[in-house]
Amino acid sequence: MEIFVQVLGPIEVRDTEDRAVAVGSRRRRELLGRLVAAGGRVVPLAVLVDDLWEDPPPTAAGTIRTFVAELRRALEPDRPPRTPSRVIETVGTGYALRVAREHVDAHRFEDTLRAVRDRPGDQVARALGEALSWWRGEPYADLDASAWLTPERARLAELHRQAVELRARAVLDLGRGASLVPELEALATAHPWREHAWVLLSHALYQAGRQVDALASLRAARAGLLDRFGLESVDGLDHLERDILRHAAHLTPAPRDEDRLRLLTRTEATGTYTRLRSMSTVARAAAVTGGTNLVLAQEQRAAAAAEAERTGDPGLTARVIAAYDVPTIWTRADDPGRSEALVAITRRTLHRLGPAAPPALRARLLATIGLEHRGTRDRWAAEAAAEAEQLARDLRDPHALVLALNARFVQSFQQPGRTGERDVIAGELIDLSTRHDLPLFEILGHLIKMQVCAARGHTDTARRHVVSAERLATVHETPLVHVLTAAFRAMRLAERSSDPAEAAHAYRTVAADLAGAGMPGVEAGILPLALLSLSMRHGRPAPTDPALDWGPYRPWAQPLLDLARGDLAAARRTAAVLPTPPADHLYDALWAVTAHTAILLRDAPLAARAHDALSPLRGEIAGGTTGMITFGPVNDILSALDQQPVRR
Repeated sequence: MEIFVQVLGPIEVRDTEDRAVAVGSRRRRELLGRLVAAGGRVVPLAVLVDDLWEDPPPTAAGTIRTFVAELRRALEPDRPPRTPSRVIETVGTGYALRVAREHVDAHRFEDTLRAVRDRPGDQVARALGEALSWWRGEPYADLDASAWLTPERARLAELHRQAVELRARAVLDLGRGASLVPELEALATAHPWREHAWVLLSHALYQAGRQVDALASLRAARAGLLDRFGLESVDGLDHLERDILRHAAHLTPAPRDEDRLRLLTRTEATGTYTRLRSMSTVARAAAVTGGTNLVLAQEQRAAAAAEAERTGDPGLTARVIAAYDVPTIWTRADDPGRSEALVAITRRTLHRLGPAAPPALRARLLATIGLEHRGTRDRWAAEAAAEAEQLARDLRDPHALVLALNARFVQSFQQPGRTGERDVIAGELIDLSTRHDLPLFEILGHLIKMQVCAARGHTDTARRHVVSAERLATVHETPLVHVLTAAFRAMRLAERSSDPAEAAHAYRTVAADLAGAGMPGVEAGILPLALLSLSMRHGRPAPTDPALDWGPYRPWAQPLLDLARGDLAAARRTAAVLPTPPADHLYDALWAVTAHTAILLRDAPLAARAHDALSPLRGEIAGGTTGMITFGPVNDILSALDQQPVRR
């Protein structure tokens, strides 16, 4: 059994199935922590005695040997008697912890920080965003301060601050600093002597469009440094202030040339068919890399389809559309207008092709309609996906079938309570993709399984699919997958942590990564909605930070924001006009928000609507189907609604 040791927070040990391993008393945890802090080096018995006791008793050495034996039994339950331990090795009169560095969160964090310092900014932002999510609180939080622990905590805390600053600099250099403002405000306030923290905060404020606040922050920092630390002038603050005042171009960098789709400029081929189909094919290859490439790829695909239609050749148009077969995991389009334009072209092309269209091509065009016209309750889109699936099955065409199954997955959100159907779809996607070497759709299958398991509260099973998706994503260079799985880990932290600030920090990290991922359909409004879920689960008012952009979810949050500001009349007005949530991943999450509003306002008709909407989802986790946020068990929400004085 392999073990994973976590010390960035309370000391925890987990096995490969993510189950907790009981290591016993505080003293045994302290001994384990001391061995972790040694970084694999041998700690002599005499040093352990001095470190674990201020005034060691005569039996201290024997007690440590007992602790070691007990730890070995806990960490290696299957080790045969009288065989050497592979986890805690006896070396001379001392002991050393033999756990791979990547299996100890503190060591993995330190190694990641060291490894990324000279990497490109997008890699730094992504790697450190994930690494910072491993922190669950103060290192070794369940241990009392001691002579060995105090400097180790200070060392790790300094590494944490360096990582926050290094990641922030990378995100700012990419032009995505607006989402960093709350995190950097907390850093600068907690560590007012760190000049670099104030520089980063002011730069982030500027990128958020808050130039006045950025300048005020710089001036407050300069005054504080002078008053408290006697620093007359700090170059970094002065230089940034001058750059802000003259709107220096480098403060809001444009996408770098290497981030653009070099291959998506016009191909050298002279034939119209070859050129347009190549545009779609190359867009498909580039889209999976995310970021600017994804945005430009989608634009290029739409442009190629529109130009193909203008030729008047429906066969050419159909093949240009069909050449782009990128999996879709989310039910809110990144650009609804562009998606609907593509759907319109595809429907016109199908009509012009008529009954003579090759079945495989027709299946792909129908699947495109099902994929692009999503988040609605339009029956014709679901029928397109169903026909595409039937055609693909009749043809025994695995490539067309995975695309059709993806379309059926998207359209399954037209009605609530279809988690079981999505589970079956995911299983078939994984099986088909494994047998026919379709790795992108195999990843899709694992991500859908992650969402299904999260909706059902089966987090251990979900984690196995997360690991599989990440392994494939690494091999096939699809970095967007890691953004989605990081959001899943933030959700898990929100579920099990008693400190909402921990999960809030993880969600802000995810939001920063999403800001550059090229997925506005996922990104828009997800951070404030996640923070609202934390507030609701911990009995706190809705977050009213004006910097939060609620995006498409503001109508459902507005009554709670009104209540948080003490305006009951406004809350009643906005609650009275709440729309029905769209048929997408956030359907049950938004009904959970509405249910909370109904309970706080004692609004019986609204409570009845929420109860009816959530009833088909009994036994599931509200919001879980996103794989990102959780509003708790639907059964608990229904019980709270049942306790309203009058339901109807």
